[in-house]
Amino acid sequence: MTGLEILAIALAGFGVLGATIAFVVGRKTGRDAELRARKAAGDTAEELSRRMLAEASRDADGLRKQAILTGKEEAMRLREEWEADARRRREEIEREEKRLQEREGVLDRKFDVIETRDKDIGRRASDLGRKEKAVEERQSELDRIVADERRRLEQMAGMSATEAKAELIRRIEEEAHADAANRMREIREAAKRNADREARKIVALAVQRIAAEHTAETTVSAVSLPKDDMKGRIIGREGRNIRAFELATGVDVIIDDTPDTVVVSCFDPVRREVARLALEKLVADGRIHPGRIEEVVEKSRKEVEAGIIESGERAAYDVNVHGLHPELIKLVGRMKWRTSYGQNILQHSKEVAWLAGIMAEELGLDAALARRGALLHDVGKVLTHEHEGTHVQLGVEVATKYGENPLVVNCIAAHHDDVPHESEVSVLVQASDAISGSRPGARREAFETYVKRLEGLEKIASSYRGVDRVFAIQAGREIRVIVNPEDVDDARMQTLTEEIARRVETELQYPGQIKVVAIREKRAMDIAR
Repeated sequence: MTGLEILAIALAGFGVLGATIAFVVGRKTGRDAELRARKAAGDTAEELSRRMLAEASRDADGLRKQAILTGKEEAMRLREEWEADARRRREEIEREEKRLQEREGVLDRKFDVIETRDKDIGRRASDLGRKEKAVEERQSELDRIVADERRRLEQMAGMSATEAKAELIRRIEEEAHADAANRMREIREAAKRNADREARKIVALAVQRIAAEHTAETTVSAVSLPKDDMKGRIIGREGRNIRAFELATGVDVIIDDTPDTVVVSCFDPVRREVARLALEKLVADGRIHPGRIEEVVEKSRKEVEAGIIESGERAAYDVNVHGLHPELIKLVGRMKWRTSYGQNILQHSKEVAWLAGIMAEELGLDAALARRGALLHDVGKVLTHEHEGTHVQLGVEVATKYGENPLVVNCIAAHHDDVPHESEVSVLVQASDAISGSRPGARREAFETYVKRLEGLEKIASSYRGVDRVFAIQAGREIRVIVNPEDVDDARMQTLTEEIARRVETELQYPGQIKVVAIREKRAMDIAR
């Protein structure tokens, strides 16, 4: 081993020794410092504790004083609230006491009133007792008098009480039957009055439902065109041609999508006929302008007026009526363009005139007068759209104005029973009007339906007990029921007609009204030998 290595080993040993010594010294020094620090910290903690205890004592004194002050304030507030609540309760108690005192006063007054009423009731009860006793005495006296009178009446009448009672019951039944019949008649009359009002309502509803269809059928005329482009020429530039045509004729021209057809619409059948004829001429001529329209319309109007006069004269000639005023001739001719219930008025009037004339000749009456009244009986219908009033009133006025015979005027006025008949001729005109209007086919009623209705009427009437024979007369407008007098009395007659009428209403369909007439005839017969 060299010296250097020995030196290094020695140095290392010295270094280890020095480090050991330094470690021991440092450790001791650290312990001493730690002890000194612990001692200093203990002194500081004791001081801090003393300060904290002092501060806590001071805070506790402040909080205690604050709590005492807050408690006093809360106690004062609670005391004030209690006093206010007590004051309010005292006031309520005082009010309740006051109300109770008032109620006691009211009850006292009511008690006084009730006591007074009790006294009155007691007095009345005693009075009633006395009156009841008096009534009983009077009743016993009356019973005795009635018994005496009954015995006296039985002795005078020669009947016992049972027989008299039976006779009284019989009379009461007769009076009850009579009263029931009178009551039924009163009820029926009241029902008729109400029925008139209901009938108007029903008719109004019916008119509302069929008005459009009826208007379409009776107020328009169709004009055929050679080709569809003719519609443009009828309208004209900016519509001047159609406006001029409507202004000149007083009708409405309807141009729609219907091919090769133009419709003329107007309620006045004469103006509609003038417009139809003028439009046909314009279409055939081809020259359509305002000046030409006025010329053709005027010419067509004259032709229609001439046709009206010709139709009136022909109708008068056909029924052998002469000497009519020219204005009446015109009115008769205008009937050609009027209808009633689907029946042409001119043809209907001619038919009535023929029937009235035939019947007048058979009866030996004035046939010419009958035909004249029959021809003019509906003349007012052509004036109803121009003047106010019914067709009967208008017909009477126009016939009187143009100097017709008063009997002819009466035929017009009485054919709906608006006035009494003044001659047999007016009755014939009324009968002829009914025959013409009610015959099968006259007003669009099938013959089979007509016959079926007559059979139904007779079948219904014949089904009742006591009916001997049944006749459907006046084209089914009246049923004549002949009854056996032994089976049907007078009181039953009225109820029988009512029952038949109600069954007819329920089971059959018919236009207008049907009269039910029951006839009870008592015949006595003997033979002289």
